[in-house]
Amino acid sequence: MEYTKGEFVVTGENATANIFASYPAKHLSLLNGFVDQVIGTGALVLCILAITDRKNIGAPKGMEPLCIGLVIMAIAVSMGLNCGYPINPARDLGPRFFTAMAGWGMDVFRAGGCWWWIPVAGPMVGGAVGAGLYFLFIDLHQPEPEKQEENKSSVQDKYEIMTMT
Repeated sequence: MEYTKGEFVVTGENATANIFASYPAKHLSLLNGFVDQVIGTGALVLCILAITDRKNIGAPKGMEPLCIGLVIMAIAVSMGLNCGYPINPARDLGPRFFTAMAGWGMDVFRAGGCWWWIPVAGPMVGGAVGAGLYFLFIDLHQPEPEKQEENKSSVQDKYEIMTMT
């Protein structure tokens, strides 16, 4: 309230709506923003599929969340400057509804040339593109994994034996 002197401004020098939702940088067009979202989300989905696929060597067991977090960080660092990398529609649409109801008004949907649909549609298209690319270029070319008997002396079993003693 002190920063804006009580005015809720969506765009401009004293804009505060961008605290909650994503708005494009001045140099970014709608098409570039859409492509940015498609590439970012497509890369994320492709990497998640590669990390979690049982047919791949993938990440060591238990390290999958860390690897996915590092992928998200890499996408954020490389693409976040343009529009805040909202690679998930829920990360932008819910906060935008909140800002519309909290006093910024319907300008949150008109700002940036009706930018609001870019972080919603872009990740949906990007997710499908990333999954399609993974299926076409990786999954179709992998042999089916051989069925292996579970090793009875797994790490979890050893841990349970140690805790019982």
